[in-house]
Amino acid sequence: MRKKISFVILGSSGAPAKQVCTSKTAIHLFGALLIGFFVVVGYIVYDYYHLRETTSQLQTREVYLSSQMKEIQLQRKQIQDFAAEINALKAQLLALNNFEKKIRIIANIEKSNESENIFGVGGSIPEDLDAQIPLKEKHNSLMRDMHEQIEQLSRASGTQQEELESLLRSLQDQQNLLASTPAIRPISRGVKSWVTSRFGYRKSPFTGRREFHKAYDIAARQGTQVLATADGVVTFAGKKGLLGQTIVIDHGHGMVTRYGHCVKLLKKRGEKVKRWETIALLGNTGRSTGPHVHYEVRLNGIPVNPEKYILN
Repeated sequence: MRKKISFVILGSSGAPAKQVCTSKTAIHLFGALLIGFFVVVGYIVYDYYHLRETTSQLQTREVYLSSQMKEIQLQRKQIQDFAAEINALKAQLLALNNFEKKIRIIANIEKSNESENIFGVGGSIPEDLDAQIPLKEKHNSLMRDMHEQIEQLSRASGTQQEELESLLRSLQDQQNLLASTPAIRPISRGVKSWVTSRFGYRKSPFTGRREFHKAYDIAARQGTQVLATADGVVTFAGKKGLLGQTIVIDHGHGMVTRYGHCVKLLKKRGEKVKRWETIALLGNTGRSTGPHVHYEVRLNGIPVNPEKYILN
């Protein structure tokens, strides 16, 4: 006979007690069911909290991915801006190259190699980069093109720098040449003066015979300032035969000027002078018919017409 277990249930209102009998098997079954219930409930609760944690992690990851996507789009926008700057830099480099060509034409200075441009012999100008690629698309091809053009622009800028340095040297040489080339009257235009004898054949005021006059004579009041007509170095300052008190200036490039019949010399041998600088005072020394300056221009030792070198 199976053993049974009895349960007595007492009421709270004075009702008669009730007795409930059940078998141990039923108790075990009930206990197993109860344990199973709690296990299931526990698993559900665990799964719920695990799901909540997973959901929270997914939300955090979604926020992170969204932030990363914004960062990627910002970087792509910066890449696009950089590409636009490369296009602008290339345009400026080409404009600078064209400006250099104009200066060379104006100054009559040829390039060392006309067939070569800043992008190399036969090199073509790179096409503009496409800086309008949508931000959601990959920019790998744009990055490759940017790297290639940066290298090309780097080489082109180096070539352009060399050309500009060459142009600068040529312009400096021309500037030195122009500064050393007689270009003004030895007597200021603001001073009352007149030409008494020009370069070429004339009747000598002393002998009456036909002679070749190698200078350009300008008469003025004695003591009038005599000006250097170009930059140079004084190679002679003193008495010079029939020219009397004379200053000779070497301007370089084979160009020499002489200023004769001066009453007073203001420069000494070896001194550097600049165009428009007063070098002497006009006089009547040597063989002269009156106060004037005897102005000579010699190129490689040969007298040339000074009038060709008077631009003012």
